[in-house]
Amino acid sequence: MKFTNGFWLTREGYDIHFPRIVRDVKIEDNTVTLFAPCKEINHRGDTLNIPSLTIQLTAPVENVIRVKAWHHKGEVHRGPDFNVVPEEVSLKTGMTREEVLVSNGSLQVRIQRNPFHIQFLHGETPLTHMEANGISWIQGPEKESYMRAQLNLGVGESLYGLGERFTPFVKNGQVVETWNKDGGTSSEQSYKNVPFYLSSRGYGVFVNHPENVSFELGSEAVSKTQFSVEGELLDYYVIDGPTPKEALGRYTELTGKPELPPAWSFGLWLTTSFTTDYNEETVNHFVDGMAERNIPLSVFHFDCFWMKEFEWCNFEWDRDCFPEPEAMLQRLKAKGLKICVWINPYIAEKSPLFDEAAANGYLLKKENGDVWQWDLWQAGMGIVDFTNPDACQWYAGKLKSLLDMGVDTFKTDFGERIPTDVVYFDDSDPKRMHNYYAYKFNKVVFDLLKQERGEGEAVVFARAATAGGQQFPVHWGGDCDATYESMAESLRGGLSLTLSGFGYWSHDIGGFENTATPDLFKRWTAFGLLSSHSRLHGSKSYRVPWLFDEEAVEVTRHFSQIKNSLMPYLFAKAVENQQTGVPVMRPMILEFPEDRNSHVLDQQYMLGDSLLVAPIFNEEGIASYYLPHGKWTHLLTNEVVEGGSWHQGHYNYMSLPLFVKENTILPVGKVKDRPDYNYTEEVSFVIYQLNDGQEANTVITDSTGNRKGKVEAVRDGNQITISTDMEQLSYSIVLKGITSIVSASAGEWEKQADGVCLNLQDSKEVVLTL
Repeated sequence: MKFTNGFWLTREGYDIHFPRIVRDVKIEDNTVTLFAPCKEINHRGDTLNIPSLTIQLTAPVENVIRVKAWHHKGEVHRGPDFNVVPEEVSLKTGMTREEVLVSNGSLQVRIQRNPFHIQFLHGETPLTHMEANGISWIQGPEKESYMRAQLNLGVGESLYGLGERFTPFVKNGQVVETWNKDGGTSSEQSYKNVPFYLSSRGYGVFVNHPENVSFELGSEAVSKTQFSVEGELLDYYVIDGPTPKEALGRYTELTGKPELPPAWSFGLWLTTSFTTDYNEETVNHFVDGMAERNIPLSVFHFDCFWMKEFEWCNFEWDRDCFPEPEAMLQRLKAKGLKICVWINPYIAEKSPLFDEAAANGYLLKKENGDVWQWDLWQAGMGIVDFTNPDACQWYAGKLKSLLDMGVDTFKTDFGERIPTDVVYFDDSDPKRMHNYYAYKFNKVVFDLLKQERGEGEAVVFARAATAGGQQFPVHWGGDCDATYESMAESLRGGLSLTLSGFGYWSHDIGGFENTATPDLFKRWTAFGLLSSHSRLHGSKSYRVPWLFDEEAVEVTRHFSQIKNSLMPYLFAKAVENQQTGVPVMRPMILEFPEDRNSHVLDQQYMLGDSLLVAPIFNEEGIASYYLPHGKWTHLLTNEVVEGGSWHQGHYNYMSLPLFVKENTILPVGKVKDRPDYNYTEEVSFVIYQLNDGQEANTVITDSTGNRKGKVEAVRDGNQITISTDMEQLSYSIVLKGITSIVSASAGEWEKQADGVCLNLQDSKEVVLTL
């Protein structure tokens, strides 16, 4: 929200009050409290008739400092609150007449007492600072209150994140309102608003407010990042990395790390599409058609019309289309498929469940006690009140019946259009619940899946989210159009989401609205199958590849098989995400923060830390992409390209820029027809461009996330030492780009087309002389 009129003037009707000095300091336990009057105090009379701000510093985890500032503390607090770890870290403090010094790990806060000024540093390196008016209480024309913070934006500093945003990837110059809306992928609105931004300087800021936070990112004051909320309190965290990757990981320490999705969820998902006609015959035609064409398929999804129209949600199969749902599900599961069905948190008036839910107080109410209803989406629908524990149990019970029938997972759609003129069971503040509702909804579903299917088997396909929602993967990008422009905006949204703490992201291959051309479908399929999760889905037309052309079948098969063969690598990155919070799909800046060219890249990404993917966004098949410094090897052609510059080339539909970073050991499986298999059986550890004096390593897990071994390689001149602690020895080691070996201290080797293959047999270490 803007409070000024240009640089010099305040917006008419608004009064901005900010601290002039730190009058008193209180240090106790793990808390530093500053008392800062909004006027210079020259004599005792100056202490009267003025506002004063109280600023409190605490620390929840290492390298993070929480800042709470308030004007009046007598406001009655109503939840919900983000589930953030409590403050349990002791601060180091020091104080002089001029300054108050506070530190936690590498993050230091230097507070100048007169005039008021706060600086945040990594050690002695400045990160950002707050000038006197950088923390303000503002009174509006109707006596409404706002709290505002301004942090300095350095020259060349770029900002990212704030949820899944389809606007430009770098957020500088943008105005962002963190208010979940169902606005598609082609506007400034977002399904997933997260009040956290990440700086290219290696720090992050998390604003601890579930309600709408208004961000001005170098827009109102062009040298400042500004965020404001309505009320008397402002609460935020400054997070020091010192790299963007480490700052992002620490943010997930605060708000929760993603759970590990099951390995089968990484395979290809196929849906009925939204408004298309379908029954069991249609479904079998799709499923059998994929099998006949040798296209690996992991999940089949039934979209909305598995239930009768006007009755969403009633959680009952439409028996006119599916007369024997239990038997149908078992027949599909016998084909090796997992089953997903669409749900949302709304209960239509025609649903048999509406009266039951209304009678028991399970739906949101108006202030007069009536059930809140409207006709947008479903006629007369009500909304489940997930602040009511009985409503949560009731809703989960309906889903359990589907799980007992054979359903494996749920697409948790909607949850953005949550009204504020309602009363919640637990008296939650409706404005704070608007975004947080998606968290509550997905948590109920995810917890049920964990309870019923077991640890590591829970996964949803969710659209709406806010801070903390990353704990319940997977999320997809919402309603995109069948255009290259929409494909690019989808990627921008996904990259913004992963820089907001979300480890996994998917999108509707080929676009949701309208029908893609065969050209676009094939390019989007390559992109989709090199995303963390992959789904074929549409609105008014089917998305099976043979309806586009026969080459689309080949492309789908080809990239599905590539993804499945990469699962030993991808699943290890998923385990890493669970441990560190670093996403599987990564914007280039996360891996190459020192390379300024990487700071603006939004048409390519890293899949894990070693694979670079650059989708193609035009009918000409021309890719333009940037390779950071070093040698990069194309995964499919083995071509070695020197980085440090931009490249351009033409690619057919069976390829795209897909490069392996130097000093990489890439585990590749031999299984191509499914994503969930024994990753330690007959795996190849492929070593790419190991440079002199460098070390490379990789970890291998099983398909449930248990560590099964590690492979390390170190090069010293013409010698490479490879060591493993693998539990099984049914693996090989391939050295790409090396044509011969002079000697090997153990095992046997043979020459291949573009390298040598080494079988260690009974040894766990070998020294190679080149």
